[in-house]
Amino acid sequence: MERENVLIPQADLDRQREFEEKIRGLFAAREAHPAACVDTFGCQQNVADGQKLMGMLEASGFTLTQDPKEADLVLLNTCAIREHAEDRVFGNLGALTHTKKENPEQVICLCGCMAQEPRVSERIKKSYPHVDLVFGPQALWKFPELLWQVYETKKRVFSVQDEHGTIAEGIPVVREKGVKAWVSIMYGCNNFCSYCIVPYVRGRERSRDPRAVLAEVRQLVEAGYKDITLLGQ
Repeated sequence: MERENVLIPQADLDRQREFEEKIRGLFAAREAHPAACVDTFGCQQNVADGQKLMGMLEASGFTLTQDPKEADLVLLNTCAIREHAEDRVFGNLGALTHTKKENPEQVICLCGCMAQEPRVSERIKKSYPHVDLVFGPQALWKFPELLWQVYETKKRVFSVQDEHGTIAEGIPVVREKGVKAWVSIMYGCNNFCSYCIVPYVRGRERSRDPRAVLAEVRQLVEAGYKDITLLGQ
């Protein structure tokens, strides 16, 4: 797959920054200080995705918390490889009915590989009405726009279409403190192994521009990171 065919145009990425500003303005008008809880399951690629999601939330005016009871937004970033991980996610979603009852304005989101599976998204639609936003890995880059739709329409939003894989550069990132950092160099997979769901939920294989990877690594080194892991599927 040619890289230029999957690279998200800069204008589309800039538009997401505008939605972040809209969300910030929404809470500023309420004189509110929203908190978000991001819970990530699965592989290191999911961890890297979670750091981008936290980056977009911070850019939208949220502070981060590890306690869903304190959160105005809870996001479960899921994995579809192991059944045990799926069971934990559904259990956590069930428990969030209590936090939403205490805070009816709380927004609950489900994303990641599980969310991209049709059987899961249909189950969420029918059995988990308190979940407000569901989107797959291909829609991660437009999370601010999807979240704005939830706030603006006060309706549930699902973005789980069978899209081809993309590459989005320049998404804000919140990294763990310390010396370790993750850097994705490619996404998706072309090997349709019988036991693996990755090509179906993360799309076909595509690689980042080496110059973008080198620029990110240099920035990390300048920021003091010393143990950098390159991620692929």
